[in-house]
Amino acid sequence: MPSTSARPPDQPCLADLVGARGSLALVAPQETLTADELLATTILGPRRAELSGKSVLVRVAAQALCARAMIELDGCVARLVVVPPDFTSERLRSAAAQAEVDAVVTDDPGLEPGVPLHFCAAPQPAQPLGARRLATQWTLPTSGTTGAPKLVAHGLASLLGAFAPSQEPVPVWATFYDIRRYGGLQIFLRACAAGAPLVLSDAQEPLGDFLSRCRAAGVTHISGTPSHWRRLLMSPDARLIDPAYVRLSGEIADRAILETLRAAFPKAKIAHAYASTEAGVGFEVTDGREGFPASLLDDAGPVELRLRGETLHVRSSRTATHYVGRPDLALRDAEGFVDTDDVVERIGDRCFFRGRRAGVINVGGLKAHPEEIEEVINAHREVRMSRVSARRSPLMGDLVVAEIVLDDAGARREPAALQAEILELCRARLARHKVPATIRFVPQLEMLASGKLARRHA
Repeated sequence: MPSTSARPPDQPCLADLVGARGSLALVAPQETLTADELLATTILGPRRAELSGKSVLVRVAAQALCARAMIELDGCVARLVVVPPDFTSERLRSAAAQAEVDAVVTDDPGLEPGVPLHFCAAPQPAQPLGARRLATQWTLPTSGTTGAPKLVAHGLASLLGAFAPSQEPVPVWATFYDIRRYGGLQIFLRACAAGAPLVLSDAQEPLGDFLSRCRAAGVTHISGTPSHWRRLLMSPDARLIDPAYVRLSGEIADRAILETLRAAFPKAKIAHAYASTEAGVGFEVTDGREGFPASLLDDAGPVELRLRGETLHVRSSRTATHYVGRPDLALRDAEGFVDTDDVVERIGDRCFFRGRRAGVINVGGLKAHPEEIEEVINAHREVRMSRVSARRSPLMGDLVVAEIVLDDAGARREPAALQAEILELCRARLARHKVPATIRFVPQLEMLASGKLARRHA
């Protein structure tokens, strides 16, 4: 259990941010919540004071309900654990144990986390909670999808660390991310800090319906993973939005997706950001090129980047402080750097992401990063997106295989000829062991709930 340390008087809590501008609006599929309603009502019921000073986990079905809970609890509870709705019972119990959770705020009566449940009530008028004196520890799961979750500790200040002063005019945000994941939480907090409207997505909502709501709300800024954007660009409903700012994060933004977005939204500023739950927000790239300037490695600003071995290391006030409930794991090294596990190659004045160290394919003792191969395949004019994975071979260890989604023109072509073109492209740009042994054309590729491409062994 974290110590119930006092919140410095100059540091706002989440309710302070929402109240300062008073113009936040959360646009969900079935409701729109204003700042006044968020601050003047409670979904925690008459017993909400019992949660004060406790370690509280929030697990609810809807993003808007989670937003209400986060605004109510920050500054009042010692630890706030926010988990996505797809957490399995096993992962939920593990998280509750690691974070020494005293109570779970939920709308699911069938939940069995092993600790007392505090059920959400229908929104009702509430008296102000008074001074919010606690420096609440925000505890977030990393993006791993199997096994026991790893939880990292942030303060609200580290989560807000990347935000510039409020913009004028105030943007209208939308995000494909769920706000219970780090990428979505960042956009939610940006909206709170700027007093900006935010259109929330819903996993069960058809893409066209979400984009129609974005259009109706006058969305100017929208964020998602490259996989989110590839899916959008394959839909005729992409024409429903005309954003001024397009943001990518969570996966490698290759040249193909950046150029396709530029063609689709010629008036938009296209930005790709580097961030992770552990390392926080690192930087944003807006020059239209993949990778990032090598000059950032020498920058002594608020975010310090270093290449150590083959991976990127980050040190800043935006990083998490430690893993919660795991004293056996060190999140930072002795100098305060976080090893991101992202492999980066420096070529001249540019640095390029090659993939996750843990995701490497071993082909006869030689390394191949799936993302590096996908970047080459995605450069073909008739490829929408691709997934590269490993297939076990008794002789070679792993073989590289590729699944590819084509655009309409590619789908009408003779498959053998198209396969030959893609393989020729790969042979021209990749080492021999990285060239796919087989190519298969598929109608779609699975995405995780996080918005990232689902990776697997073939």
